[in-house]
Amino acid sequence: MNNQHRKSVSDNEEWAVEAHGLIKTFGSNHAVDGVDLKVRTGSIYGVLGPNGAGKTTTIRMLATLLRPDGGSARIFGHDVVKESQIVRQLIGVTGQYASVDESLSATENLIIFSRLLGLTRSEARRKASDLLEEFGLTEAASRPLKNFSGGMRRRLDLAASLIAQPPLIFLDEPTTGLDPRTRSQMWDTIRRLVNTGSTVLLTTQYLDEADQLADRIAVIDRGRVVAEGTADELKSSVGNSSLHLRVQSSQDTQAARQIVEQVLQVRSSISAEAGKITAPMADADRVTDLLIALRNGGIHLAEISVQKPTLDEVFLTITGKGVQENDSHAAEQSNTPEEVSV
Repeated sequence: MNNQHRKSVSDNEEWAVEAHGLIKTFGSNHAVDGVDLKVRTGSIYGVLGPNGAGKTTTIRMLATLLRPDGGSARIFGHDVVKESQIVRQLIGVTGQYASVDESLSATENLIIFSRLLGLTRSEARRKASDLLEEFGLTEAASRPLKNFSGGMRRRLDLAASLIAQPPLIFLDEPTTGLDPRTRSQMWDTIRRLVNTGSTVLLTTQYLDEADQLADRIAVIDRGRVVAEGTADELKSSVGNSSLHLRVQSSQDTQAARQIVEQVLQVRSSISAEAGKITAPMADADRVTDLLIALRNGGIHLAEISVQKPTLDEVFLTITGKGVQENDSHAAEQSNTPEEVSV
């Protein structure tokens, strides 16, 4: 990054991203429908939502890869449409395969990327070696990319985006499909990025990932920001606890769910586990009323517990469904055509 772009960042230190009313439509599909975001410089900002919620489309507009149909956005004070060339010098984006040639090795691809960014030959080789070690790819360094697994490709994507370590890094679901060990390593790397001066905007459909990493979180559902705050603020917004119960007979599940919603005056969800019902609970004292109502309804419980709220309860309360209950909408938007801005 040259001195002009360093000045561009220092002159607008407080906000790395400011988006107001972003809109993107594909035919009759409103993929993004008025998104507002403000990301403070030097933070990790999480955008949480199911597949098809509009997360990736939002990132692509902020990264100048899609032209917004409405609204505006600035990166370190620079308009993403009017000053797209400057913006592109200030950001790094993952989610695109980091390769020039599938037949070339990981080392060769990283060296080419480094050289394109102005590093000398020796600097490029050293940078490639350091990044491959950072992401646990040293043993596969000489292997052609066409032989890489999906998880290895994802790690290489992030490595390539960090060659210049830009001030703002967009990570679009960076740990999807990774095993737990690699996922944990990726989390550590993301934290180090911020500690060494970058700002990270992270999209994810993993509740625990947003909880672990993000300083602030925006919850997106059907193209709109439906909640925003720290993880603790979002959790406190749904009450002090949540109810988890399982009925003895799966035939009673729907009846039990109706009683839960009637007594607690909330919306609940049924998990993939047979007969498991989850609901936010503002007042734990209502458990007694609920147990009486269930007994009067002839419903027998296998287990019941009251726990502190999680981000899953936040999403459930706000949208009326769990993150994994959005599959039909996700499938609908997964085929959304992409349009590259010019």
